[in-house]
Amino acid sequence: MLYWLTQHLALVKSGFHVFSYLTLRAILAMSSALALSLLVGPSMIARLSRYSIGQVVRNDGPKSHLPKAGTPTMGGALILVATLVSTLLWADLADRFVWTVLAVTFAFGLIGLYDDYLKLVIGNSRGLAPRWKYFWQSVGGLAAAATLYYSAATPAETTLFLPFFKTFAAPLGAGSFIAIAYLMIVGMSNAVNLTDGLDGLAIMPAALVVAALGVFAYASGNAVFANYLSIPAIPHAGELLIFCAALAGAGLGFLWFNSYPAQVFMGDVGALAIGASIGVLAVMVRQELVVLVMGGIFVLETASVILQVASFKLTGKRIFRMAPIHHHFELKGWAEPKVIVRFWIISLFLVLAGLATLKLR
Repeated sequence: MLYWLTQHLALVKSGFHVFSYLTLRAILAMSSALALSLLVGPSMIARLSRYSIGQVVRNDGPKSHLPKAGTPTMGGALILVATLVSTLLWADLADRFVWTVLAVTFAFGLIGLYDDYLKLVIGNSRGLAPRWKYFWQSVGGLAAAATLYYSAATPAETTLFLPFFKTFAAPLGAGSFIAIAYLMIVGMSNAVNLTDGLDGLAIMPAALVVAALGVFAYASGNAVFANYLSIPAIPHAGELLIFCAALAGAGLGFLWFNSYPAQVFMGDVGALAIGASIGVLAVMVRQELVVLVMGGIFVLETASVILQVASFKLTGKRIFRMAPIHHHFELKGWAEPKVIVRFWIISLFLVLAGLATLKLR
């Protein structure tokens, strides 16, 4: 909205042309999302507390989590609102990529919102039945994947690229592309949700990965940079930088309240939406494999659950003391803040490793 306004004002005053620069608008998007989160956060937390929308803690989990019972939840709505407002303010709303990522993010946010509503407001401890949650995630993931394939304007948008290999480019048919995109979107959505088990554990790695994806989007959307870095050139993908900056800023604002000891938890409304946004961003900038590296913490958390379940069903024995794996380290005696910060450090390293693939090709 403000971008559109500044474009019109630039016809009268040339100084407004400065708002055409993606980098400036990205800074403004991050700043406005961060500011909005910090301003709205206290009132949202107070309202959630007033309506007794609080966390339910499992009795079989670490005993240190028992005092968290009743902590306001569904705070992920704060991230989504701040991201939406900031993106609408500073992005070029004629860009199809922007609307696609917004649609996916909020579709998965609605699934999470309904799940949280059933658990925390209605009092249904199971929430949305897993089969229905997965069904609606599948509907959203397949719809997004099909939309991206059939709206592709260039061959690069439906080609598989590998990091470290300059010349590898495998064109994908409709089935292959949709399958990969579906797995990325639904898989990352659930992976972030599994990771969201400690104060601030999921949001910081998510913000780092999203910020890095913004760098990839900016480079891919610029033909000169894309050619120099030997990455796929995706016309107009640079506008995704605005969404990435807004989501990263909103995430950092949420972390202000979610850091240990948390005043509010994200809930499925935030975790499912943020994970889905990471997945669809990876598909749009053609960096699926790089995202699996940068989001290695999310992959590890998911793998720990799969291995734990498979081991118990096949052998009757557990590999970890508890899954996801962050609980395993808690039960080994690591203090919660230590688990969180160490996972953050690993995430930062993995994101830097992913960014290094921009040049190491």
